[in-house]
Amino acid sequence: MTAMLTLADSHVHLDDASFDGDRDATIERARNAGVTLQVIPGVDAASWPRIQALCTPGSGLFPAYGLHPLFLHQHRPEHIATLSHWLAAQHPVAVGEIGLDFHVKELSPEDQRAYFLQQLKLAKDFDLPVILHARAAMDEVTSTLRRIGGLRGVVHSFAGSQQQAEQLWKLGFHIGIGGPVTYERAQRLRRIVADMPIEYLLLESDAPDQPLSSHRGKRNEPARVAEVLQCVATLRDEAPETVAAATTANVKRLFAITEPR
Repeated sequence: MTAMLTLADSHVHLDDASFDGDRDATIERARNAGVTLQVIPGVDAASWPRIQALCTPGSGLFPAYGLHPLFLHQHRPEHIATLSHWLAAQHPVAVGEIGLDFHVKELSPEDQRAYFLQQLKLAKDFDLPVILHARAAMDEVTSTLRRIGGLRGVVHSFAGSQQQAEQLWKLGFHIGIGGPVTYERAQRLRRIVADMPIEYLLLESDAPDQPLSSHRGKRNEPARVAEVLQCVATLRDEAPETVAAATTANVKRLFAITEPR
């Protein structure tokens, strides 16, 4: 039944080298599972040309360009100007993946904040949504969004509290849900997903990372969004068709995707 549904993977790193040996087959497996739309965020300036080459007309793949906090040592101040040129010339669906990560102690918080703020301002200037990474930094990310204002987007792989989720919804932000929700120990996340307003819910794989509980230790891939869907539908006591239709519509609306490629 799931293969007949139309699904969107709101966050997948298909340009990752782990897919070099079977990227086309991975995309085909996703389509066979109903995942016909995929958003591919960049993590550093070197990733942008790879993503651009993947996201060809008719592919169902849509690019986003950004500077990820975990790759801070690879970023240079001039990459912000380069990103502005890419946004103007390439018309991606979002600025991302950007954000803050205070879990990794050797990454300068001040440098992260500088890149984050500059990219948020670019997103506002270009009227683009943002794809956000927030680890051990959810409150600061949210307060920064509130302070700047006029932004929209998604916190991918959400792992915060009910209160933090509600603060994001009040700002009009979505939360991305993937493999972690399939683990029974993720009780707080599962409760949030069960009760949250469906208009703020996006499904994602974050492939090749964050494998589902049934695929522990294995490379993740976008086809498994179909399994995330089943888990979310069960938690919400809703039909998979209902959740698929709503979350796919959410992705299209947020990223201004008017037709499947």
